[in-house]
Amino acid sequence: MDVTQMYISEFVGTAVLIAFGNTTNASILLKKTIVSIFGTNWLHIIFGWAFAVAFGVYVGITLGGPGHLNPAVTFALAVAGIFPWDQVIPMSIAQIAGGFTGAAIAALFYYPHFKVTGPDEGNCVGIFATGPAIDNKPFNLMSEIIATFMFMLAILCLGKMADGLAPMVIGILVASIGMSFGATTGYALNPARDFGPRLAYFLLPIPNKGTANWQYAWVPFIGPLIGAGLAVLFFQLVAP
Repeated sequence: MDVTQMYISEFVGTAVLIAFGNTTNASILLKKTIVSIFGTNWLHIIFGWAFAVAFGVYVGITLGGPGHLNPAVTFALAVAGIFPWDQVIPMSIAQIAGGFTGAAIAALFYYPHFKVTGPDEGNCVGIFATGPAIDNKPFNLMSEIIATFMFMLAILCLGKMADGLAPMVIGILVASIGMSFGATTGYALNPARDFGPRLAYFLLPIPNKGTANWQYAWVPFIGPLIGAGLAVLFFQLVAP
């Protein structure tokens, strides 16, 4: 596999994932969107992100990469000896840069709605990044570790599937995680999904924006890495 093409595929695939995901959140949280007129619920967000992951993976694989789109997955596969360690950091940088770019697309697309929405009305970092329902860092970290552990373990157990089916199944898995383990911290599962968009919200000239909540940012970065790494070690221990 061409390394440069792999990095490009991870960048573009992650950008697609985040563009779909962040615009899903923006359509709900910002004022004067058509969605805000009709109302919505948690399932809208869950399936919006599930499809975002599926189509991001489709793009990444089609462009010649492995379709990780997630530093936690890349790190875990390196722990398993499946992915080379010397490519983990550059791959993760490509994924985080893709996350930043996808968030920038969402910010541009909904720019007029950001202009009419204040920080106390929905113009918040939650459009781009995750946050806890109850701010308790040890339990927030535990939530991200467990959710990502279950996510990675399920991925490792998917087995062989027909070409083109795996990304959709992974999307269904993301929806399942959202409905089960997602309600405490927003189920980041992915450092690039959280850090890149959070950085974009902080740096880009988005009107009326609130705080980027950097004091929480380490939780959705470290938690998925730990959870995915533990899942690989557990799988290697118990798999026949």
